[in-house]
Amino acid sequence: MQDLKQYIEDNKQRFLDELFELIRIPSISSKPEHKDDMYRCAEMWKKLLLEGGADKAVIMETEGNPVVYGEKILDASYPTVLVYAHYDVQPAEPLELWTTPPFEPEVRDGKIYARGADDDKGQGFMHTKAFEYLVKTDQLKCNVKFLIEGEEEVGSPSLPKFCEENKELLKSDVILVSDTGMIAPDVPTITTGLRGLCYWEVEVTGPNRDLHSGLFGGAVANPINVLAKMITQMVDENGHITVPGFYDDVVEISDGERAMMAKAPYSEDAYKKALDVEELAGEKGFTTNERTGIRPSFDICGIWGGYTGDGAKTVLPSKAYAKISSRLVPDQDHEKIAELFCKHFESIAPKSVKVNIRHLHGGQAYGCPIDLPAYKAAEKACEEVYGERPVPVRSGGSIPIISDFERILGVKSVLMGFGLEADAIHSPNENFPLEQFFNGINTIPYFYKYFAESGK
Repeated sequence: MQDLKQYIEDNKQRFLDELFELIRIPSISSKPEHKDDMYRCAEMWKKLLLEGGADKAVIMETEGNPVVYGEKILDASYPTVLVYAHYDVQPAEPLELWTTPPFEPEVRDGKIYARGADDDKGQGFMHTKAFEYLVKTDQLKCNVKFLIEGEEEVGSPSLPKFCEENKELLKSDVILVSDTGMIAPDVPTITTGLRGLCYWEVEVTGPNRDLHSGLFGGAVANPINVLAKMITQMVDENGHITVPGFYDDVVEISDGERAMMAKAPYSEDAYKKALDVEELAGEKGFTTNERTGIRPSFDICGIWGGYTGDGAKTVLPSKAYAKISSRLVPDQDHEKIAELFCKHFESIAPKSVKVNIRHLHGGQAYGCPIDLPAYKAAEKACEEVYGERPVPVRSGGSIPIISDFERILGVKSVLMGFGLEADAIHSPNENFPLEQFFNGINTIPYFYKYFAESGK
C-alpha cells in the first residue's frame, strides 16, 4: 500500500468537501422536527457508499429513523467485514457557546469544528474513503457491508429489531467500529471493553403528608434521612458494592491484559488537578483506569425531597427520591442486576417507610478478546501507521448496540476509534483534528489487509 498516503494527499480537499456536505445536514435524532433531515442524511450516505464502490446501497425503514445498508461482495471465500457507524448527532445547544455555527464546518488550528465532526460523521466517513481507496486500487480482499443507523444518540431503540429481522443480510465475520477514541494523538489505542448500565429511580415514602418538623421530628421517620442511610449501606469502606450476588458474574481480567492496560499514559496528580480534588476514591485493589474500565460502579445521580427553596421551612417531608446508576462489566446481566438491586434495597428499608423502585433502563457490557484475529489485525494496522503497538483500553462508557450485535448476530466488534478526549463530543465546539481524520483513513485499509491474511 505504498500509494495509500499519496492517494490521501491527492484527495484531501475532496474528502473534506464531501464530509462538510454531510455535516451541514442537522441530523439530530432527539428532535422530531429534524425527521426530514434524517432522510436527507441517509440519502447522502447512500450516495457516498455508491460513489465509493459499493455494488449496492439502500435506505431501509425501521420503526424509527432509516438505516443505510451497503455492500460489496467479491468472493464467498473471503472474510466479511460489517462496518457500523451512525449518522445522527447530538443537539447543538447551548448555541451561544459555539465559536462558529455548529452545522457550518470550519477548519481552525488544524481541527474541523462542527457538530458531528468526530461523533460520528467524521469517524464513520473515514471508512468510506478507506473503502474507496481499496476498491479503486483493486486491493480489497474482504467482502464489506455497511450498516449506518440514525438513532445511536437516543439509544438505538429500533436497531435490535432491525438486526433480528435481517440476520442473513448482516451476516459477517466481524463488525468494525470507529466511534471510540485514543488516549493521545501519538498513543494508538483500541477499545476492548464497554461497560453496561442499570438505572433506577427510587421513591421512599414516610407519613402520608409533609409534617411540621417541630411537632413530629424525632417521632416519625424522615424519608430523606432513611434514604440517605440506605444509600450509605450500598457501598462498603473498600468501595465494594454490597448487593448480594452483584459480583457473581463479573469477568476477572487476566494479569496480561491488566499489564497492557497499565502501559497507558496516566498521571494521578494531573488527574486530580484536572478535577480539583485532593483524593481519589474507588474499589480497593484497583487502579483508577481499572476502576473505570474493568470494574462495576455504583453512583447516586440525583437526590431530592422536602423543601429546597430560599430561606427556611421547618418541614418533615413525606417523600424522598433518588436516581441511581450502576455501570456493569462483562458478564453481568443488566436485568439480573436490576432484580438483585431491587430485592436488596427493599430488604434494608425499615418498616417506618415504604419503598417504590422503577427500573428506567439498562444495557449489557461488551468485551473484545485481545487474541481475536480481527483484534490482531487492528493491532497490526495501528502499528503500521503509528509505529508502535496500540494500547488496549476499557471504556467506562457504552455504545448500547454493540452488545446487541453480539447477542443477535453472534459476531464480535472491534472498536478502532481515532477520536480524542479534547474533541468535545456532545459539547459546544466539537472538533476533530485533521491529523486524526487522515490517520484514520490511512490505518483502516491495513486492517482489511491483515484481516484477510488471517483467514478470519
